[in-house]
Amino acid sequence: MNGRPLTLLIAAAVVAVEGLVALGLGVFVAVETLTGRPDDMTTAVAEAVFGLLVGAGLLWVAWGGLFKMERWGRSPAVLTQIFMLPVSVTLIQSDQPQLGIPLIVVALTGLVTLLAPPTTHALYGDG
Repeated sequence: MNGRPLTLLIAAAVVAVEGLVALGLGVFVAVETLTGRPDDMTTAVAEAVFGLLVGAGLLWVAWGGLFKMERWGRSPAVLTQIFMLPVSVTLIQSDQPQLGIPLIVVALTGLVTLLAPPTTHALYGDG
């Protein structure tokens, strides 16, 4: 299969959006840390760096792994979706369904497209 299947493109887009959100949150925390007075500077810096690294990592997985049809890209992408499921359930249980429900929809969309047969065939061939 020379072309990328739609499921793989959707999966790459989902992971890229997750990466952009994490990167944006990392930048936000970094700016707030630099312009404000955090209670604990070490924690604030660590959170900012973590967000930036996770965001950059997910963008690398989306572009360098999934979009370029590299086998290694699927494992970290699937793991990310699995980790997002308990986070979304916790948000829903914490009276924040406006965050939890979209997050669970994104995670399930990512899982379904990452594990779909066309994605598997594109990444692993007939096998």
